Amino acid sequence: MTDDYAVSVEVPTVEDYCRLRRSAGLTPRSATAAAAGLPNTAVGVLVRQDGHVVGMGRAVGDGLCYQIVDIAVEPAHQGRGLGKAIVARLMQALRQIAPAEAYVSLIADGDARHLYAQYGFSPTAPASIGMAQCVP
Repeated sequence: MTDDYAVSVEVPTVEDYCRLRRSAGLTPRSATAAAAGLPNTAVGVLVRQDGHVVGMGRAVGDGLCYQIVDIAVEPAHQGRGLGKAIVARLMQALRQIAPAEAYVSLIADGDARHLYAQYGFSPTAPASIGMAQCVP
């Protein structure tokens, strides 16, 4: 990551959240859903270039369990270490607020597992598998 970028611990706005999810190829979320979910962010991280938000990540949790979610970087800024910077800052912040026995999990899509492995995440299979459901 170059000096052109600034990383901060903060929650994205609804507009930035929805825009980044779409541009990064994540499942789009409505402004209504984003407005409901974002206040539940335990730790948020934003990356800016010239004041414009180009990357984000969040951790949601209850103090004992946390889930890393919404790691997204605009395509024009991918491949520059921004994802690493986001995950590193999220983990740094979680270490400050979470008790030592807190469980931090995530779902790694495709090759993203290599990124997360650099921060101590490992597959849970075959002992357990991730399961999901979208509420209609």
